[in-house]
Amino acid sequence: MQKRGLKTYCKNALVTGFIVGVLAVIAIWIIWSFRSLETGRQTTFVPQSASTVSNLSGLLALPVTSLGLVDIAQMNLLCSQGLPGAEDLDVNGCLAVLDQMATRVRSETGRYHYRFERNPAEFENSEAFYKMVIMAVVLAEDFHVKYAPDKMVTVADARANDGFFADAHDVFLHGLLGARRQGTCSSLPVLQVAVGRRLGYPLKLVTTKGHLFVRWENAGERFNVEAAGNGVNRFADDYYRHWPMEVSETEVQAEGYLKSLTPAGELAVFMSIRGMCWQDSMRFAEAAESFQAAARLAPGCQNYRTMLVELQQKVFMHR
Repeated sequence: MQKRGLKTYCKNALVTGFIVGVLAVIAIWIIWSFRSLETGRQTTFVPQSASTVSNLSGLLALPVTSLGLVDIAQMNLLCSQGLPGAEDLDVNGCLAVLDQMATRVRSETGRYHYRFERNPAEFENSEAFYKMVIMAVVLAEDFHVKYAPDKMVTVADARANDGFFADAHDVFLHGLLGARRQGTCSSLPVLQVAVGRRLGYPLKLVTTKGHLFVRWENAGERFNVEAAGNGVNRFADDYYRHWPMEVSETEVQAEGYLKSLTPAGELAVFMSIRGMCWQDSMRFAEAAESFQAAARLAPGCQNYRTMLVELQQKVFMHR
């Protein structure tokens, strides 16, 4: 009887211990879930990246369907590898600075939200526009981001081979994330999109003739933001049919202007900028390779194909 009672006691103890253990695991999981949720509210959202992509060749080898998993900032930075002006490129360091920027923007957006609540009309009755204004202010005042003074030219002054793309610092993200904190319309919109996406903002890159701009676009709201000027301005699509250059409807259709870019379209733009950098350095073969990649990624863009043919001719003549 004593032996049977001991066995029954041990069996009951094991069952009880098992149940207690399961309940403990469930309790720990619930606590961890709430803590993770709370942490998620306080930290910055970081876009997924293809972890194995650490260089441009690996990026270009990805299937087009996978490009949406690559952080737009990482994509842009990898496209500057090896260019004149990118000798000191530190991709991970740049991404860390971007995370700091996003964290600061998140904090300031919350801190000044009372201004939107008190007077929505100050921000055109749009909380989304309020968020873009705060982002622009933080980037300019807290991180001293600005347009490179020596690259400010009018359309009348702009010309082919004027050296605009001679230094990758001026047209790729690392110029805005390093000591200079200067960029152009080739990089400033990319910075806003990269920071905004870290905060969950539905931001897109959009092209017009000779220019990039930002678009907030989701089911509830759609507006364009000019990221390369002074302050923050919202413009309708029609504005970019006339600025910075006149654009015909034929060009809009042939080049895909005024349309929100897909991830493949974004990479094509960055490769075209890379190609222009190589061209300004008289490296026509490398420029042709860049535009060949751009044409593959965005086959609907006529200009990429035109540039590719012109560069291939230059390569032939130099040989």
